[in-house]
Amino acid sequence: MKTTERLDKLLSNLGYGARKDVRYWVKEGWITVDGKPATSPSQKVVPQQVRLEGAELDHPDGLTIIYHKPLGSVCSRKEDGRLIYADFPARWIDRKPPLSSVGRLDKETSGLLIVTDDGQLNHQLTTPRMHISKTYAVTLDHPLEGNEAEIFASGSLMLEDEDKPCLPAKLSIINTTEVSLVLHEGRYHQVRRMFAAVGNHVSALTRTHIGALSLQDTGLSAGEYKTTTAIELMQRVLPDSVS
Repeated sequence: MKTTERLDKLLSNLGYGARKDVRYWVKEGWITVDGKPATSPSQKVVPQQVRLEGAELDHPDGLTIIYHKPLGSVCSRKEDGRLIYADFPARWIDRKPPLSSVGRLDKETSGLLIVTDDGQLNHQLTTPRMHISKTYAVTLDHPLEGNEAEIFASGSLMLEDEDKPCLPAKLSIINTTEVSLVLHEGRYHQVRRMFAAVGNHVSALTRTHIGALSLQDTGLSAGEYKTTTAIELMQRVLPDSVS
């Protein structure tokens, strides 16, 4: 049996407007349910059968986004600056449960980001038990000393103001100032702090992969996004573990 819910609550939770707006829309005949005019804001409906001005509702079963975060945008609604949500339809910021980024990329970091209203998916992508790696393209201010890959792989690197060493990380050298770094944890500003710990400074940082999901393969330019489902996303992030 398909789950039903109140029409006004449904549309409010999907960010279309307040419940008083829904009352007006019903009165004006702008909402249909299974092809017939809605009768009341409190009418119990199946979301897939609802149309607003003839259009299907926007992701009524949940919303998961693959996004190419541009430089200068911030992930948290509590931070100052341009929010990542400015790149999405305006009503999405009012959805309940709310959209949130899976982890954060700071204002000066670009790249691959997952945004979802699915708390279970968010947990799957961030829990250490899943061992989902994150890969970053890093540009450095100064040439490498030559021992960074060994230090990062050792599992003994200590960051300032922390009491546990970083987990082993894989550093691949492209040239003396450009590298790729694979992490298996997500500490605050970790990439920048790791290079600071070995006497260098990160001048540009882009996340290129989450697990097996590649930013390049998405075809997304900065600021662009595409929607997906939790199952499809996990199949791309962990292709060998999800059937």
